[in-house]
Amino acid sequence: MKQERIAGMSPHPRSSIWTRAALISVLPLLTAPMAFAQEQTPIDRTVLPIQRPAATPITEIDARNATLPAPFSIKAPDGAPNVVIVLIDDLGFGATSSFGGPISTPTLDDLASEGLRFNSFHTTALCSPTRAALKSGRNHHVASMGFITEMATGFPGSTGQIPNSVAPLAEILRLNGYGTAAFGKWHETAAWETSVSGPYDRWPTHQGFDKFYGFLGGETNQWAPFVIDGVTHVEPPETPGYNFMTDMTDQSITWIRHQQAMTPDKPFFVYFAPGAVHAPHHVPQEWIDRWKGKFDQGWDVMREQTLARQIEAGVVPAGTALAPKPEAIRDWVSLSDDERRLFARQAEVFAAFTEYTDHEIGRMFQAIGDLGELDNTLIFYIAGDNGTSAEGGENGMFNEYTYFNGVAEQVSDMLPLIDKWGGPETYPHMAAGWAVGLNAPFMWTKQVASNFGGTRVGMVAHWPEGIKSKGEIRTQFSHVIDIAPTILEAAGVPEPTSVNGTTQVPMDGKSLLYTFDDAGAAERRVTQYFEIAGNRAIYHDGWLAGTIHKAPWEAQPRATLDGDKWELYDVRSDFSLARDLAAENPQKLAEMQALFLEEARKNNVLPIDDRSFERLTDPIGVGRPDLFAGRDSITLAKGMTGMLEAAFPNVKNRSITLDADIVVPEGGANGTVIAQGGRFGGWSLYVKNGVPGYRYNFLGLQTFDVSATDALANGNANIRLEFAYDGGGPGKGGTATLFVNGEKVAEGRIEHTQGAIFSADETADVGVDLGTAVVAEIGAGEASHFNGGIPRVTLTLQ
Repeated sequence: MKQERIAGMSPHPRSSIWTRAALISVLPLLTAPMAFAQEQTPIDRTVLPIQRPAATPITEIDARNATLPAPFSIKAPDGAPNVVIVLIDDLGFGATSSFGGPISTPTLDDLASEGLRFNSFHTTALCSPTRAALKSGRNHHVASMGFITEMATGFPGSTGQIPNSVAPLAEILRLNGYGTAAFGKWHETAAWETSVSGPYDRWPTHQGFDKFYGFLGGETNQWAPFVIDGVTHVEPPETPGYNFMTDMTDQSITWIRHQQAMTPDKPFFVYFAPGAVHAPHHVPQEWIDRWKGKFDQGWDVMREQTLARQIEAGVVPAGTALAPKPEAIRDWVSLSDDERRLFARQAEVFAAFTEYTDHEIGRMFQAIGDLGELDNTLIFYIAGDNGTSAEGGENGMFNEYTYFNGVAEQVSDMLPLIDKWGGPETYPHMAAGWAVGLNAPFMWTKQVASNFGGTRVGMVAHWPEGIKSKGEIRTQFSHVIDIAPTILEAAGVPEPTSVNGTTQVPMDGKSLLYTFDDAGAAERRVTQYFEIAGNRAIYHDGWLAGTIHKAPWEAQPRATLDGDKWELYDVRSDFSLARDLAAENPQKLAEMQALFLEEARKNNVLPIDDRSFERLTDPIGVGRPDLFAGRDSITLAKGMTGMLEAAFPNVKNRSITLDADIVVPEGGANGTVIAQGGRFGGWSLYVKNGVPGYRYNFLGLQTFDVSATDALANGNANIRLEFAYDGGGPGKGGTATLFVNGEKVAEGRIEHTQGAIFSADETADVGVDLGTAVVAEIGAGEASHFNGGIPRVTLTLQ
């Protein structure tokens, strides 16, 4: 086809002369054999970027007589496989059908049947720390990711800023000749570095990925995500029934096909990290319908059924007992009919979200298979970056941000929304009983780093050309830090000692390649510490000692750090951690506690920080950078959009003033002047049918409006909103007063405000309300665009 197209082209009038005269002189050069120097010495892959070999000086004057230097390009080692890491969010050990759970995951099942299931694979128990550890091969405190980025501190192990001495796997592979791409959730960029001012050092495309399509924060509205392509915000496609899960899959398929079309000999590394199944649980209705009635038996019976399947499948040893539930989790039979109806629906939506996600992952692998690349693709499908989340509390919630703002939703409030659960009008989470159930046979959940319910997840490795064993189980204790060195060994790439001019901290992980074809290989990960916000443990040589410092649903720690009660388990005979041996073996417990402190000192774990609200809301107090430290105002203008919450002035728990100069066009003004947040919490200064107003949306539960009565005249106008906060603690109310051209036009009470957070990925925007709408009558996106000018908006913090 290419030859036909060239032959049929009409030459440019001026090119025909060049063709006759110049081509005659060029033809000898085109047909003459090329002489190249011999291949240079082997390249050094331990110092990255790989340096071009020194060239031999050329003394020949005429290029026709000179020998060309050997071509130099960075290529992956011969036979290096493609690599895909799939990381599901908030999915526990006992959830998927591959590991005996109640939720069907056909893609994971198929990979497991042809690959290996690891039943002793561990995470850190929380999002950002697991991701930083996974992609660096270092313990999470070594990567300075002791907690989520939004709650970073000034202590070395928790700055939220991955240091240059901890080069990510993607950068190592990219500099060794791989094409690299990441899709979905990131949550590793320091929260205050997410604005247009950057710095971009810790954005995905500066962390080794050629391509990024996803969201930067910890979660997103799957129906209305804030999507970043590279470093630029892009509006999602306006297709009926749009869901980000399908969108990110389509994007990954397109990139893989394109990359292979352009460079079929260049291996690819894809990091595929859905926001699923983290809250909000957003899933198309047809997937939800498939699960109707499947959880009516409740979480207690479900746990028993799961354990029976796990034992039958061999993913847990025969004789494993169910660990007891936490005391706060009620027995299913004790619940009211309304509670059981609501909670069963929550589980149906979660299961649908999981199955739908697994289906989309299957589409990506089908595309790789269609290219003939599946056999030489090393896949790690990690079914959870931590255990299933219990952050839904006792009753679950229609809006997850009620959890972060300390507001308990009642069953009676949620029942009217039961048929909408999982759709765009909800931002839902499920009751904590399901989290415990889906982490069977363990006791605890996400955030609890001191129990396998928080840290142990199902993991499958699949690589037909590199794994001879099929459908087997591997029991060796392993951790997310082991994935990066496994991939490097499989690719024939050494761990670098220097990357981009910075000497590297050695990886803490150990390659799992030794387990691939040897089920009985001796365990190489003998010791591993765990710590998240005071929940801490130590594994060593078959023993686990740990302390439950604070449950996810508890407002305060159970004890002081030096007063915590520790537990002790012999993991070799007690898979589920059902029998606490601390009282029987105090000497062993003391040994393990001493070992924890030793590991903590080596890995930047100290000091242990169990603060929560302070870490979230007081950046200066905890030593985290604040873009607005020392400033009490910011001046913006129309077109300044996409400002995530941690990169915007904190308007919570204080008095503020909004002062906006606008230009009212002929026919009257309409649209958003400035807004922050969206349907599930936020505020907006707007103009509707020419009339200015202010709305405070309290968690999607209640709205407070202060609005003028007269329309604005054409031309220049000034709108000012003064909010006087009541004080007396976080989340209190206040009085809002609206002025037009200096004249007071309205006043009203705002009875409640959000004291901690509006959203993980809804933004502050001038001249538009991106994402979901704070003011439903104005709308979001294109519908909310202000139709006049906004030369200035000044936000002042009192």
